[in-house]
Amino acid sequence: MRHQRRRLTAVAVAVAVIAALAAACSSAPAGPPVLTWYINPDDGGQTEIAARCTAAAGGRYTIATSTLPRQASEQRQQLVRRLAANDSSIDIMSIDPPYVPEFAQAGFLAPMPPAVEAAAREDRVPSSIEASTWQGRLVVVPFWANTQLLWYRKSAVAAMGLDMNQPVTWDQIIRAASQNRTQIAAQGVRGESLTVWVNALVESAGGSIITNVGEENPDLVQLGLNAPPGIEAARVLQTYGDAGVAPPGFPTSDEDTNAESFQSGDAAFMVNYPFIWGKAKSAVEEGTLQQSVPDDYGWALYPRVTPDRPSAPPLGGINLGVGAFSNHPDLAYEATTCISNPENSAYYFVSNGNPSSRISVFSDPEVLAEFPMAPAIRDSLTQAAPRPQTAYYAEVSGGIQRTFHPPDAVVPGPTNEAATALITAVLRKEALL
Repeated sequence: MRHQRRRLTAVAVAVAVIAALAAACSSAPAGPPVLTWYINPDDGGQTEIAARCTAAAGGRYTIATSTLPRQASEQRQQLVRRLAANDSSIDIMSIDPPYVPEFAQAGFLAPMPPAVEAAAREDRVPSSIEASTWQGRLVVVPFWANTQLLWYRKSAVAAMGLDMNQPVTWDQIIRAASQNRTQIAAQGVRGESLTVWVNALVESAGGSIITNVGEENPDLVQLGLNAPPGIEAARVLQTYGDAGVAPPGFPTSDEDTNAESFQSGDAAFMVNYPFIWGKAKSAVEEGTLQQSVPDDYGWALYPRVTPDRPSAPPLGGINLGVGAFSNHPDLAYEATTCISNPENSAYYFVSNGNPSSRISVFSDPEVLAEFPMAPAIRDSLTQAAPRPQTAYYAEVSGGIQRTFHPPDAVVPGPTNEAATALITAVLRKEALL
């Protein structure tokens, strides 16, 4: 019995010591809050901006980054799963624009303070504001905005009789490429880039894939793929396929493979993002590419579908969302203002090749020195059109990828009808992708 009492006394002392240590620890300063920013993979730019904004916060908070998967659809999937579980570790997240409505509709985004919203609207290209809005409210902060240009090899186009200082149509460049036995590099892979292409064609023809944007009931979502602009978009794809101007392996070609095709000179034309310029410059610095190759690069606005209507180029990029379950939403929104300020936006453009959502950045001397096509990117973003803004974007995009692939085998009318039928059935839970 005596030994048992001694053991109990020893246990009591141990518990008391642990409690005292815990109390001492709990009374120690907790330190500034750590805001976790879930980022898409890049060349280290977002991590550097996080360090800059941590320093600018003056000890009020620090920003730590956590890298999401490479594919946008996988980024969405990971974030949605964690937010559905009320994950409070998600303070800031880099969100691909087409997924913004889904996050907002699900209640995954913290309400934006009026002062932050006012700042987020300043100095922005119109397309980035449109892609950051849901149900009439700005729900995410525009960060960087991407778009596709029409790239061309100046030496090849010189003999084609095309004036690239004037708007050109898809029909014009398809005819020129066919007559001169060269290629037009475009993204034919069954993936998000195909939806990007189809949407740009439909919007450039004056239509929309979804005609009642903002509809919350999936049964009432109306599609415009069977309308004349949708049929015209399919006609352009059919013309492209019939002309024999697609690069080899077109049904699996993506932005990177097309950059290689254009760089090699196999394709005289290409629709692609500005990263291809940095890719060529890096190859020159590494000694694997002659300087004469990027010197031969020309650029213009995205091709028109009809001669009398300006094109609606693709819109990409990243917006900054604040998690609804963050323990520090006010600090997180304060951080987004720092992350997207002009200085950091210009730095990110120059260092990582990702264009800013801010209009003023495109006249920054360092940006112009690194990207002489910056004014064309700004003009493209000014008339760019977001992909369908709907909380059911994943279903809509998946249906387009299923029915419009391969794009060089599209048949105007039947393809449009098949896409409309599949997407409608999926939205009504009558079919699965």
